Amino acid sequence: MPLPLDGVLVVACEQAVAAPLATRHLADLGARVIKIERPGRGDFARDYDTVVGGLSSHFVWLNRGKESVTLDLKDPDALADLQRIVDKADVFVQNFAPGAAERLGLGADELRREHPRLVHCSISGYGSAGPYRDAKAYDLLIQAETGLVTMTGTPEHPAKAGIPAADIGAGMYAFSGILAALHERERTGEGTALEVSLFDALSEWMGFPLTYAAGAGRAPQRAGTSHPAIAPYGTFTAGDGAEVVLAIQNEREWVRFCAEVLGDEAIATDARFATGSARLEHRDELHAAIGRVFGSLDGEAVVARLVAAGIAHARQRDLVGDEGVLTHPQHLARDRWRTVGSPGGEVPALVPPIGLPGRPLRMGPIPDVGEHTDAVLSEFRKT
Repeated sequence: MPLPLDGVLVVACEQAVAAPLATRHLADLGARVIKIERPGRGDFARDYDTVVGGLSSHFVWLNRGKESVTLDLKDPDALADLQRIVDKADVFVQNFAPGAAERLGLGADELRREHPRLVHCSISGYGSAGPYRDAKAYDLLIQAETGLVTMTGTPEHPAKAGIPAADIGAGMYAFSGILAALHERERTGEGTALEVSLFDALSEWMGFPLTYAAGAGRAPQRAGTSHPAIAPYGTFTAGDGAEVVLAIQNEREWVRFCAEVLGDEAIATDARFATGSARLEHRDELHAAIGRVFGSLDGEAVVARLVAAGIAHARQRDLVGDEGVLTHPQHLARDRWRTVGSPGGEVPALVPPIGLPGRPLRMGPIPDVGEHTDAVLSEFRKT
């Protein structure tokens, strides 16, 4: 059975994270994605590290199922080759520096004038206008400018998120925007131009703290794994060092937690802890009371009590080790790991989160730089 995007041709002048993430999802859904790279080393994300069989972990994550074509777009002949490919495309994605696509004749206005059915998607750091238009826009910088760094970490130490949150946000909005534009084209016959910026994407993800700040006149408190408005909520340590995360969000669960997990129902009615606001005000004392009980038990016993009482909880897992995310029982039980080919051999890959019953998504190999140049150029020069 065909995949939803079988027959859709995507041409991507892309590098780094945001645009490649969007197009990898399109490839997983069946689209043919032709990735245009610089001659030589190609996408600079290929050089971030070499830990996956000599390949970059970022590049392996973001580029399976694509065809790599190397073109020097400063060469008129190479640019003409690209134009021939774009002539047949359904989607064009670019994350050049602001203004570069227009200088190459690849801007939305010019391409859509020639190809009105084309979906043209531009991904940038701050958008195509405004005082930050030409500013460098690496993920950490966007996290800083949108305030995410001030919301992440402990009260004493702000921190960046451990994943490229701005890039991921922009990539996913580009992906969903392209899908919406393709759906609209089915109704109208017309493509469209999309613009997505890392700054806008992460600003949207900051919706809760921004709305809180607008209403309260102050930012929510940075609290590590705790919550600025809910307690108990966060990581607690059992006597054997196991870390267990609690997320108690209603009074019924709080009362049950005190009686069945802490073994002292009087804690629930203690004036310091009887309401959500009181628990926030006395968070240190609350955590100490929980810590005394958890510290007397090992992790398995703590979890057993939480399960028996029906309390929302999780294990705080490392990525590796016997109980790491790589071997998470939920992944294993649902058979979520695959391997895909690459220039460095077989590499692990998680099954994409979009599930289509009876239709496994395409998880093609990781391309070597320029691997498909000759075949693709020969194909499109004939058409």
